Amino acid sequence: MISILEVLNLKLKSKNLQSTNILTMAKNISKIADRPKERKPNKQLSFDFNFKNLTQNEQFKFIVGVLFMLVAAFMLISFFSHLFTGNTDQSEIDAALANAPKPKKTANPFGLYGAKLSHLLIFELFGWSAFLLIPILFVSGFKMSFKRELIALENLTWQALFYMFWFSCFFGFFVFMLDAQATLSNVCGGIGYFINQSLYGVIGWASILVIMFVLIVFCVYYYGIDSVSKLSDKLSSSTVLQEADDEDEEQEETVEKDIASAKNIQRVRQDFQASPSVEEELEDLTIDHVDNHDEENIRPYLPPVVTTPTTKSPKGEISLTIENAEDIPESITEDEEETPIVLDEKDAVNEELLKKFGLYDPMLDLPHYKFPTLDLMKEYDTGKANVSQEELKANSDKIVETLGNYGIGIASIKATIGPTVTLYEIIPDAGVRISKIKNLEDDIALSLAALGIRIIAPIPGKGTIGIEVPNKNREMVPVKMVIGSEKFQKSTADLPIVLGKTISNEIFVTDLAKMPHLLMAGATGQGKSVGLNMILTSLLYKKHPSQLKFVLVDPKKVELTLFNKIERHFLAMLPNSAEAIITDTKKVVHTLNSLCIEMDNRYNLLKDAGCRNLKEYNVKFINRRLNPEKGHYFMPYIVLVIDELADLMMTAGKEVEQPIARLAQLARAIGIHLVIATQRPSVNVITGTIKANFPARLSFKVTSKIDSRTILDTGGAEQLVGMGDMLLSTGSDIIRLQCAFVDTPEVDDVCDFIGNQQGYDSAYMLPEFEGDNEGGNDKAEFDASNRDPFFDDAARLIVTHQQGSTSLIQRRLKLGYNRAGRLIDQLEAAGIVGVFEGSKAREVLVKDIDALERLLKEL
Repeated sequence: MISILEVLNLKLKSKNLQSTNILTMAKNISKIADRPKERKPNKQLSFDFNFKNLTQNEQFKFIVGVLFMLVAAFMLISFFSHLFTGNTDQSEIDAALANAPKPKKTANPFGLYGAKLSHLLIFELFGWSAFLLIPILFVSGFKMSFKRELIALENLTWQALFYMFWFSCFFGFFVFMLDAQATLSNVCGGIGYFINQSLYGVIGWASILVIMFVLIVFCVYYYGIDSVSKLSDKLSSSTVLQEADDEDEEQEETVEKDIASAKNIQRVRQDFQASPSVEEELEDLTIDHVDNHDEENIRPYLPPVVTTPTTKSPKGEISLTIENAEDIPESITEDEEETPIVLDEKDAVNEELLKKFGLYDPMLDLPHYKFPTLDLMKEYDTGKANVSQEELKANSDKIVETLGNYGIGIASIKATIGPTVTLYEIIPDAGVRISKIKNLEDDIALSLAALGIRIIAPIPGKGTIGIEVPNKNREMVPVKMVIGSEKFQKSTADLPIVLGKTISNEIFVTDLAKMPHLLMAGATGQGKSVGLNMILTSLLYKKHPSQLKFVLVDPKKVELTLFNKIERHFLAMLPNSAEAIITDTKKVVHTLNSLCIEMDNRYNLLKDAGCRNLKEYNVKFINRRLNPEKGHYFMPYIVLVIDELADLMMTAGKEVEQPIARLAQLARAIGIHLVIATQRPSVNVITGTIKANFPARLSFKVTSKIDSRTILDTGGAEQLVGMGDMLLSTGSDIIRLQCAFVDTPEVDDVCDFIGNQQGYDSAYMLPEFEGDNEGGNDKAEFDASNRDPFFDDAARLIVTHQQGSTSLIQRRLKLGYNRAGRLIDQLEAAGIVGVFEGSKAREVLVKDIDALERLLKEL
């Protein structure tokens, strides 16, 4: 009864709704009648059977892809069953083919159809090689359904089809020769057997040679093999590809985790900024101490620093705001984002090569190379810079008092504690001249009883004046801390180097490729050698041997010898040279001139490739747009390191200065970068020609203000406190850093780790340079049998231009100063040019080419 009443109630409600709808429609009839009549499309379902539209439908593609994968599974199970049950099912298959009334049940798990398909493809056609059809179906179905290729489908299809026919013929030869068709037909199938039967009737046993020849032809043309060495390279590279793929998958998983964590951090920051009560909570929050390890984990998740402005108290006293290292979050992003290189549409990508081999990977030259690990570095119990609140307050009061004695009022003062020094930032009262404070440097040092007070007036980018006061207890910056920092590990710079910590305790990472050259100076024992080791170690931790080469010049013969162990990985050297690290002054001249030849050769390749710099060139080469048969190759960066320039300038002078200046002027675009160090930054060592092309200068403590002005163009380096305390000038900005400490055993362990791995056959060979072995250009008697190979070319050049100039020979024939001087001497001895006349060009004694040719024949 209850159910009947509910049904009646529902019917009444539906009738009421229908009546309401009818009334509403009646009211709207007049409105609808006023509108222009439109033909409404028929909303009935209709199916478009256009085959082209159907094949482009994504749902249809998904269904067909799933169908292909199911068919592949059907064939796999049927084929395997046929190998064991084919003979049992043969009678049922014959009965079915003969249209017998009721065949018995087959042993194949997919019944009669599975048995028929297996019988057709394996027994009658291809034999065991019919299994190669299964991956073609599965991979194509997977690609249609999931829009992703497990394997390159085109390559798989061509190879599988070829090897399916070839293996059928190959196995068919043995089945035919054994006359075992009745028992072994499943091995070769009908196609392989009958092809061998036909071939044997024509050429007999030589049919196997024809079969093998077909395989060789396919491999030569499909895999691009033209020599036995390339065949061995193909086989060796195939074993490496799987390891490279595994590493790529691990890197992709790591990147995905990093992206997820970055999104979480961004969400935390947004929540932090959206909370109105956070600033109130931070006012009551103080951080007394954060351990080094915890600091690295906490910093990326800290919100931006909220600072409270310093104001005067009612009594007129100046309050001190203190910033600790923990208050400053470490930025893990680069200051300047890397600009992606957009490839020109004009450059036609060789699609065939890319499909067949993929992008060129220079790291596959040493596929098993492993980067150095952090456990090679020592753990140091460094502690934090212990600067007490009382010491900070006392120093700030003394600064305020000293300035007050000279009538300079201070509006506010803030202290930032660094590893080596504490920076006091002051804002003077209105109307105070900055130069007046700058002149009180010695007076402030006297009042604080401190050595090495440095005043920055004003601090670039801030409206404050900085006073740097050394800490009584300094903090050592270990190399493990900076190398293992997130900022350095995630750096995407071309040549990343980590130098240490700034005055605000931020880890300082920069790019040598953007400097583009670095000039270093510092008195003996102030940390210059440690700084060089720090630069080299940074690069070893971030670059693969195929991407970077070092040219090391060590006149002292003991500073850079540790890097001999990585000769076959990272070092470059002259041909026929006994050692990669150059210590002899004559070989230094040859090496520098050889680098100039390398620079010219690289510029010629860039010109042919239509590129402006090394990065664009390598991108084109990786994308296989450049032909190695035309001399193109993947160019590694080359870093020239000279440990003591003063000794070279003293012994070689102009012969060293000229190629260094030329490299500094031109080499940055083709990836050659210079790091030059000297103990004595005097004007006769760091000449104007060299200095003008080194915008980045790094100075440790020097002995005088003159030396500081020579290296940095300003004072301040003489006020440093030593032991790795340094100033880095990059154009207009000067940054104070505490260099990280890397000990000699640590560098030795890193070099051992790299040197014990598989390397190249030899060091990277620079172009051969034929210079004057005696290192001079003294005049000698002309000997026709011992004349320079460029003698005739130089003579024609001089006579054509009627200018007896050494520099002309250097420029036009691209020779070094030594060799050009020797050629001038030989030309003088041969009577082609006159004697040396000081700054004037030598007189050319032969006036025309015809006379010169007659003279050359007589010589």
